[in-house]
Amino acid sequence: MLKLGQSAQITRRYTEEDMSVFTSLSGSKSESVPEPLVAALFSYLLGVELPGSGTNYLKQELQFNAAAPFNTVLTAQVTITKLRPEKHLVDLWACCTTPDGIVICEGRSLVKAKDVYGAFPEQT
Repeated sequence: MLKLGQSAQITRRYTEEDMSVFTSLSGSKSESVPEPLVAALFSYLLGVELPGSGTNYLKQELQFNAAAPFNTVLTAQVTITKLRPEKHLVDLWACCTTPDGIVICEGRSLVKAKDVYGAFPEQT
């Protein structure tokens, strides 16, 4: 059951080797972890962890505050801030930080949760 304040997180370290692969696919080279790779951490969390399978992105607004250094453990977290069961909508706050507390990016995600029996407290 989804509830306000529920959260999920993942940690990931991007290495120079990861960046080589990214560069070969995208054609762009970066001195830090590219923003799309940081944002992908949220995509993973929303599609696999919270709300999980069947989740559809409707909107995402991220503000990047700092560069994500290579070989640094990044912690991405999403937290449910609002539930709209009548429309199967879930608002989440997304935040990615370094071990020393630097906020790499933060913002809002709006998703439509899979219509699963019992996914919201109001459904029976």
